[in-house]
Amino acid sequence: MSAETAPRRSRIGIMGGTFDPIHNGHLVAASEAQEQFELDEVIFVPTGKPWMKSTVTAGEHRYLMTVIATAANPGFNVSRVDLEREGATYTIDTLRDMRKAYPDADLFFITGADAMTQIMEWKDVSEVWDLAHFIAVSRPGHPLTISGLPTQGVSSLEVPALAISSTDCRTRVSQGSPVWYLVPDGVVQYIAKHHLYRSMP
Repeated sequence: MSAETAPRRSRIGIMGGTFDPIHNGHLVAASEAQEQFELDEVIFVPTGKPWMKSTVTAGEHRYLMTVIATAANPGFNVSRVDLEREGATYTIDTLRDMRKAYPDADLFFITGADAMTQIMEWKDVSEVWDLAHFIAVSRPGHPLTISGLPTQGVSSLEVPALAISSTDCRTRVSQGSPVWYLVPDGVVQYIAKHHLYRSMP
């Protein structure tokens, strides 16, 4: 088959994160990445036991909030791959599992620029560049400035809505302040129903 008639490879976005809780900044970042990089779908992957965080909300709560938040967008899906893997969650394991699930697709790992600042400390970091292209999302005026990254392996994407943070959302709930319009409506209701974040760790 010639190059002119070869079928287009699928382009799959993978958005890993604690999603504790998922907020509108995550959704806007995924939507922007999907448009800018012509992704066929974006798969949200809630972490199981993040190795860099000692305390997180139960994985099932974070998974269900992510499902609720993404349900209205047919281009978004949610994977349990990190939740069902035993032990600490490492990005390299996420990418290896997703590569097995999508052997013929180009993978794009979407993450915050703040997380990228620690990427050289990640497990088996030299292998991650072979598994996916990285999209580092940041707030306008906060460009990605990290030395040592492969120029062909990382792209930057500015997303205004990233001024929202999960930490601020948790703090607001613990203080009795509203999080309407910071997180999706269904997630606001889920947090209230299950009494999440009432007392901060």
